[in-house]
Amino acid sequence: MVSNTEWIDLTDDRIRSIREIPARQAEFVDAFPLTGFAQNALHAIGIEKLYSHQAGAIEAARRGENVVTVTGTASGKSICYHVPVLESLADGKNTAIYLFPTKALAQDQLRSVKRLLETDPVRAKSIVSGTYDGDTSQHARRKLRTHGNLILTNPDMLHAGILPNHPGWARFFENLRYVVVDEIHAYRGIFGSNVGNVFRRLRRIAAHYGASPQFLCSSATIANPAELAERILGEPVTVIDQDGSPRGPKRFLLWNPPKFDPNSSERKSANIEAKNLMVQFVLQGIPTIVFARSRITAELIYRYAREDLLMKHKKLASKIAVYRGGYLPKDRREIERRLFEGDLLGVTSTNALELGIDVGSLGVSILVGFPGTIASTWQQAGRAGRTEEESMSILITYNDPIDQYLARHPAYFFDQTPENAIVDSENPYILARHLACAAHELPIEESEDGELFGANMAPVLDAMEEHEKVMRLKDKWYWSSTDYPAAEVSLRNMADATYTITEIFPNGQERERTIGTVDAISAPELLYPEAIYLHDGETYFVRELDLDQRVAYVERREVDYYTQAIVESTIRLGKGIAEAEVPDGKKMLAQATVSWMTVAFKKIQFQNMDSIGWGKLDLPSQELETVAMGLHVEGRIVGRLADESLRISEGLAGLRNLLLVVAPLFAMCDRSNLGGVVESSNTGVPTLFLYDRYPFGLGYSEKCFHILDEILEACLELVGDCPCDDGCPSCVGMPRQPVLHHDPDTALGIPMPDKRATKRLLEMLGEGSSAPASSAVPATAPAAPASATSGVAPDPGEDRGDTE
Repeated sequence: MVSNTEWIDLTDDRIRSIREIPARQAEFVDAFPLTGFAQNALHAIGIEKLYSHQAGAIEAARRGENVVTVTGTASGKSICYHVPVLESLADGKNTAIYLFPTKALAQDQLRSVKRLLETDPVRAKSIVSGTYDGDTSQHARRKLRTHGNLILTNPDMLHAGILPNHPGWARFFENLRYVVVDEIHAYRGIFGSNVGNVFRRLRRIAAHYGASPQFLCSSATIANPAELAERILGEPVTVIDQDGSPRGPKRFLLWNPPKFDPNSSERKSANIEAKNLMVQFVLQGIPTIVFARSRITAELIYRYAREDLLMKHKKLASKIAVYRGGYLPKDRREIERRLFEGDLLGVTSTNALELGIDVGSLGVSILVGFPGTIASTWQQAGRAGRTEEESMSILITYNDPIDQYLARHPAYFFDQTPENAIVDSENPYILARHLACAAHELPIEESEDGELFGANMAPVLDAMEEHEKVMRLKDKWYWSSTDYPAAEVSLRNMADATYTITEIFPNGQERERTIGTVDAISAPELLYPEAIYLHDGETYFVRELDLDQRVAYVERREVDYYTQAIVESTIRLGKGIAEAEVPDGKKMLAQATVSWMTVAFKKIQFQNMDSIGWGKLDLPSQELETVAMGLHVEGRIVGRLADESLRISEGLAGLRNLLLVVAPLFAMCDRSNLGGVVESSNTGVPTLFLYDRYPFGLGYSEKCFHILDEILEACLELVGDCPCDDGCPSCVGMPRQPVLHHDPDTALGIPMPDKRATKRLLEMLGEGSSAPASSAVPATAPAAPASATSGVAPDPGEDRGDTE
């Protein structure tokens, strides 16, 4: 392949910065001892020597330690767990379970396992492996349950389908040797806290059958891999983080689309810039992946690129594809196969391909807009350069404040370190749900299980006994309900229900066919009547959205525009829980209803993004019953700010952003688990609300209410220590909660709040401490019923769509 200096004109004015990432030589371990089966399998797929991190991980596994391997993309992390597992399965007796956050990853690693097993057909016959998830047939499930040695699944299926039915898996659990947890960095916030309890239940079931499995984990680069793994597993881990794999040289470019003219505040389309670059690379035969922040953006860039290639090189138009959540499993598997086999030269994707699916050897990764975290940025960039050859990554900035700050301050971007991942498996709200599941699976013992589930176990069980969910006899708690609790607990911060997208044919000459699915929360934002739904780059007109049957009926129609939903949201306070005074104001904790509805839509012309019309909609609202903390100030502080020509609304807006960064560190949750808004309709004055983005709350806002002084002090320290002049992503400007289904190219984004107003507001609030809270009702948030699993919007940054 030619040098990447020839792929693109590096003197282009749109390139704001170039970071050269040097090549790295491989660090091998010679003469590493392997059993015959594992050694022959590796040799057969071309692996003659192990990288140093692979050898280190295998040695730690052999010592009986739990291991988390933290190395770069395409560093051979899977070998770190494949080898110990294959060695243990060689006798045909031991069993192992592989856990992945998505079904696509499970399918990808099943292919890897089968390649290794095919090298020894005789031994392979004694190892029964397969995926066990929502796509698995009943016949295959019975076979795996009865004879399986190696099961590949996800935490959701383990939680709801395997652990509650453990008697049928007795043989498997008796012989369970290894539990592999791939992409453990994906388990953070509510999801990770839930998964941590699932693993505690797994360890408990395994112990019941006389087994004590080891955990072998892999992770992308994050700030705290050991802490995260130990919090999730509930056991110590050995971290292997010295990457011994080779890496080719990489150029990372920051690319800023030009302004329409020097006096304009508008810039040319980032989507069109991405399309032009993608086409340019594909025409050169350079495999390219484009990451988009929303599904519609991935579809648009693919459509534009395909149209371009049809004019410039028709055969290459069939060598690109689009990949995102909402496609049917068979369609996703086909795209994955074509990527792996090198049949595709280009793909546009949401972050659904960010995780470690083997996408073959790619030369270029293009990121359209800052992904939201440094960890995600490097994970997406790392999808190119999976060999020792040269590669290139390009971050194309949108015309919004955060992206433009990065374009103006490239050193800030390149010098940032990946973020911490936070979980809290002992959160009493989350723990209660899983103790219900655990009691249903086996009686809970006070001493042994108390060590497993932590200090909150006994008081939570006592509360559950008052609600007649469990019954205590001597030192054990027994499940006393007829409910099936695992079916009522969702591990993820998203709605469980899905809508089917059905293509209809008005002429009646063809039968209806299902072309995709969408979650219940997203359906009214994507598939409202008269919407244009983009699927595989084609335009479909939505004839009807059947809310009762959860079906959207669409018909193929060629139009020159797409549509964007206009969504209105509100927060309404309910029953008060507690309140207290702050300097010149009040803080409050209350039940709250967050509602949102699609009220209208815009028609936007392809390519030029002109708005060519709009329409009204009459759809029911969606609601999230939760708990919110409110903070408002008036009187003296408002006047003092005005005297300094500062506005309270700007100060609260900046404080909102700071709280969404700082509060999760105190509440032990992920940023996506909290929502925030500044509005006046509930109190008559500008008020900052922080709420749990989960039905009935999980105690995050409640904790923030009780330690608000401490959190505000940390916010003041953060904004005071930040060296910027007017605000930046490290202080008042970062948190944004993009709508998953909107095209960022059509909006300018939310302006950067006033840093000075925020800092002065925090200083004034710190001049006096909060008074003790007075409870309107007992100062604890209402416990969520076990069945509260839906009604919360998915994390706006996620597009897995392939989890069940």
